[in-house]
Amino acid sequence: MSGYLPIAFTTKMKSLLGEEFDRFMSSYEDPRVYGIRINRLKIDAEDWKNLSPMGDTVRPIPWAPDGYYYEEGARPGKHPHYHAGLYYIQEPSAMAPVELLDVQPGHRVLDLCAAPGGKSTQIAGKLQGSGVLVSNDNARERTKALAKNIELAGVRNAVVLNEEPSALAPVFRGWFDRILVDAPCSGEGMFRKDESMIAEWEKHSIERCSAMQRHILRDAAAMLAPGGVLVYSTCTFSPEENEAQIAELLAEYPDFEVLPVPHQYGWKPGNPDWAGEAGRDLTGGQLASLAGTVRLWPHHIEGEGHYAAVLTRKGTRTEDAEPVVSETALLDADAGKRKKLKGNAGAAMRAAEKKGGRGTKDSGKLHRTVINGKHAGKGQVEPVDAAALWHVFAERELSELFEGTGNVQCFGSRVYLQPEGLPSLDGLRVVRAGWYVGEAGKHKFEPSQALAMGLQQREAALSLDFSSADPNVIRYLKGETLFVDAGQMKAGGDLPQPLKGYVLVCTDGYPIGWGKYSGDGMLKNELPAGWRWM
Repeated sequence: MSGYLPIAFTTKMKSLLGEEFDRFMSSYEDPRVYGIRINRLKIDAEDWKNLSPMGDTVRPIPWAPDGYYYEEGARPGKHPHYHAGLYYIQEPSAMAPVELLDVQPGHRVLDLCAAPGGKSTQIAGKLQGSGVLVSNDNARERTKALAKNIELAGVRNAVVLNEEPSALAPVFRGWFDRILVDAPCSGEGMFRKDESMIAEWEKHSIERCSAMQRHILRDAAAMLAPGGVLVYSTCTFSPEENEAQIAELLAEYPDFEVLPVPHQYGWKPGNPDWAGEAGRDLTGGQLASLAGTVRLWPHHIEGEGHYAAVLTRKGTRTEDAEPVVSETALLDADAGKRKKLKGNAGAAMRAAEKKGGRGTKDSGKLHRTVINGKHAGKGQVEPVDAAALWHVFAERELSELFEGTGNVQCFGSRVYLQPEGLPSLDGLRVVRAGWYVGEAGKHKFEPSQALAMGLQQREAALSLDFSSADPNVIRYLKGETLFVDAGQMKAGGDLPQPLKGYVLVCTDGYPIGWGKYSGDGMLKNELPAGWRWM
C-alpha cells in the first residue's frame, strides 16, 4: 500500500522520522489489526470471554483493560452479542485517549467531537451510570450514528447535542470534570484502515484542520473546571495538529499544564522540537513538558496510530449551587421544531389507568417525576401528559427492580429521563435530552428501543431469553413474528395476569428489543427497522 501514499506525506515523514522512516513505511505492509472493547455497562471482560465463542481466540490490548484484538475472520458485527450491545468494534489505538482521561463514577464528562460514539460509550462504561455524559458533534448527520451507538450500549446518563463548541462554552463554562477533544484532523493514521482518507487528506489541508482544532481547544478549555482534566487527541502524525496545538494552548492559558503520560506499551514521547513557532512563546519548562504527551506510532504498537496530550487546569473546583433544570421543551430531533408543553398530567394518568385494563400499583420511590429538583407526589400536577403515560407504562410493564433515575423531560410526545443537575439546554440543538424511554400516543405509551437496551432483564415485568445459538434470535433480529409458549416467559416479579403486554426479548440474558405478547402464543416483533439484522 505504501506506493499509494501521497508524495508530500512521505517526504514530510522522512524529514520527521529520519532513521525510523523505513520502519514506519514498512508498517503499511503489515496486516491490519482489529479490536473490540467490552461494554462494562452490561458485562465485564472475563464474563464475556467465558460467554462468547470468540473468548478463546482474542488477545488483550495492553493499554485498554476492556479491549481485545480479534482475528480478521471473526466478524463480531454478525453475532447476536453485537446487537445486545455487549461490545463495540474499535480500532485499538483509538481506545487510548479515554483511558488517559481517568473518568470516575460521578464525573461530569464532555465528549466534544463524539461521533460515531466509540469513545462516548467507553466513557459511559467508566461512569457506570453515575454522573453526566454530554456527547456532542457539530455534524448533524453524524449525530444519528452517535445517538444509536449510545442507545445500543445501554447508556442511561447521557445527552446528545448537535452544536458548535462555541455555542456550548457559555452554557457549560467551568462545568466539566473531564473533557475529551478527539479533534477532527487530517487523518494520516487512517490511511491503512481506510484508503479513502488519502483523498480526504489531499483535499483538506493540514492548515485548515489546524485552524479548526485551535478554536475547538479554546472553547473546550473554557468548559473545564479547575482541577479538571482535558485530553486532546488526534489520529494524525502532523506536528502542526499535535505538539503545536498544545504549545499554543499553554502559551495562551497559563493556568493549564501538561500531565506527563508514562511511555509504556511502546508509546513514544511527544517531541518539543516539533512545536514550531508556538514553542517560542513557552517557558523552558512548558516546552519540555511536551515530551510528556504521547505518540502511538504504527511501527511501535499494534494499531494505526494516535497522538494524545493530557492537560489539567490548575486550581480546585468549588461547588456552586446546582443549576435548575429547564422545564422548557428542547429541540425535538425528529420534528425539527420546539414546543412548550402544557397539560394536567394527573388527569391524563387517571384517564389512562381507566382505559388500560390492568390496575397500577403504588410505585413508592420509583418512576417519579422530578421538576426543578423536587419530586411530584400523589395528587400534584405533573408537567406533561406524556410523562403521565410513561408512569402508567412503567407501573404496568416494568418490575419493582427498575432503577430508572433522572428528571422526566418531554418534548412533543417523546419522553426522556435526563441526568440531574444539567444547566438549562434552552437554545441548543438537542438530539437526545437524556435516556429516550419512548413516545406517548393518544391513550398509550410505546417504549423505545433505547429503553430496552438500557434495561436489565430483571427490570422488565415480562421477558423472554433465547440462547444466542437459538434460531429464534436471528428471526427476531430480522423483524419476524415469533411463536412462543407461555411457559418460556420470565417475570421480574409475580407473573402478571392476564399474560399479555410488552415483553423484553433477550439473548443469553441481555436485551435486544421489545415484543408484544397477545396471549395466544404470538409475539409481535417491535424491533425498529433501523435496528434489524442486515
